[in-house]
Amino acid sequence: GPVCTNLGLKPGQRLTVKGKIAPNAKSFVMNLGKDATLLGLHFNPRFDAHGDVNTIVCNSKKVEEWGAEHRETVFPFQKGGTAEITFSVNQNDVTVHLPGHQFTFPNRLNLSVFDYFDTQGDFTLQSLSWE
Repeated sequence: GPVCTNLGLKPGQRLTVKGKIAPNAKSFVMNLGKDATLLGLHFNPRFDAHGDVNTIVCNSKKVEEWGAEHRETVFPFQKGGTAEITFSVNQNDVTVHLPGHQFTFPNRLNLSVFDYFDTQGDFTLQSLSWE
């Protein structure tokens, strides 16, 4: 999927992602971080992948080292549907806003700026906006 660099997202700002989920989706990924090797938030909704069904798995990655997985069981996504996800950057965490649900994920890498975003998997990006 597309890769964005030099986003410059700082605490108090947010990124809104809109797109379409494939009809036969197994999972998709959105990464936010400094670059591809330092990911402050790896956001991975899994319809049926890696032993998880209808679960959102979040993590962080420092070079090749993954942190502890965080699982959310609220799963507002549907195969073949659309998705709108907003990531709000705070001082110590990122708030993930989903339809009818939100949760926070800690900023484990203590990133002061999120410059990098990418999407992978069974998701087609339609729009990206930040403020």
